[in-house]
Amino acid sequence: MLPDDHNRDGAPIRVLLADDHAVVRQGMRRVLEAEEGFEVVAEAGDLDAVRRYIRGHHPDVLVLDLNMPGGPVIKAIAELRAEAPATQIVVLTMENEPLYARKALMDGALGYVLKDAAEGELVTAVREAAAGQSYLNPRLAARVAAAPPPGPPDGLSEREAEVLRMVALGFTNVEIASKLYLSIRTVETHRSHIQQKLRLRSRSELVQYALEHGLVESQARADL
Repeated sequence: MLPDDHNRDGAPIRVLLADDHAVVRQGMRRVLEAEEGFEVVAEAGDLDAVRRYIRGHHPDVLVLDLNMPGGPVIKAIAELRAEAPATQIVVLTMENEPLYARKALMDGALGYVLKDAAEGELVTAVREAAAGQSYLNPRLAARVAAAPPPGPPDGLSEREAEVLRMVALGFTNVEIASKLYLSIRTVETHRSHIQQKLRLRSRSELVQYALEHGLVESQARADL
């Protein structure tokens, strides 16, 4: 057995597989169990099951699909990392847009593997994650590097851009304040500055602006 296939105490790497298609989970299990040093402790088909099995099994690595029942999965990455910091996350997905990879990694995932490359990359990504190291599909890594995220448009600060994005997604001032750990008055001040800088008045105008400038590019990307 290779030492990289185990935790420091010599135990196998304990893995939770999460995908809403049983045949995909079977394929992931086959790839991992063909190697020594891995133990698939559970399989989950939705986010609720992911949370339940993380609490019950304490896996070393969660292999997570981005499209499952239970809510926007990519939004849940940061929450899962906060709830179970000892469980590392490797995303296994069909989503090959740099936007998704960047968001997943920024929110705490250590690996991002495309499903069409899983046969050759999943084992490496899980090993790296278990060791606290990151892994990004090489083809996607080149695209991420070539397409750095744009800064906020029209003189907006990073915070103002975030507030505008949340306004466009339908959050109230109270909800924005809670999520960003700001006072309601501060959120109101940010909204006032946004409207002054953009010379917009209504929420519908702000939503349209956010769509046109890529802050909320589509309903799928709004789930980020």
